[in-house]
Amino acid sequence: MDIDEVKAGVEAIVFAAGEPVPVARIAEALDVEKSMVRRAADALVPEYEKRGINLLWLEDSLQFASEPQYEPFIRAVLEQKRNQPLSQAAMEVLAVAAYHQPVTKGYIEQVRGVECGSVVNTLVEKGLLEESGRLDLPGHPILYVTTKNFLRCFGLSSLEELPQVMPDMPTEEEKEEMLTLFAE
Repeated sequence: MDIDEVKAGVEAIVFAAGEPVPVARIAEALDVEKSMVRRAADALVPEYEKRGINLLWLEDSLQFASEPQYEPFIRAVLEQKRNQPLSQAAMEVLAVAAYHQPVTKGYIEQVRGVECGSVVNTLVEKGLLEESGRLDLPGHPILYVTTKNFLRCFGLSSLEELPQVMPDMPTEEEKEEMLTLFAE
């Protein structure tokens, strides 16, 4: 397959999926190397500049998204109600999860100092947080991580693009110890 065929295949797959598609799945479907898919996607990104849609990198996945300035027109056509902005509590929970993931509700509550079960549930419903497993502790508390939808909504390609807010982030060992201490 030449690069133009791979580009066309990437466009068709990502368009039809409507959600982030991992590069590995695209490569498998097209029967090409992942590097070829990456090259094709990197070549497509500038082709969508000054258009109504963008091809976005979300970690190692691709997704089409409309340009933000066209949101009012899209909403008018789709007749959707305006989404409510996230509450301060929801933003705080997302910040804790994004910077310290995977996290338990207990860990988030310890950091914030207040109960946050309903906020976590709302963020899961909105597709900004998802379950990523359970801790091997009594009660087996659920671990939460941010989603590709979180990255898209906040205009990030990966979590590495988050601003550095704490110069002394906990090490992996310290994080494991905190998760154990604050598990539900």
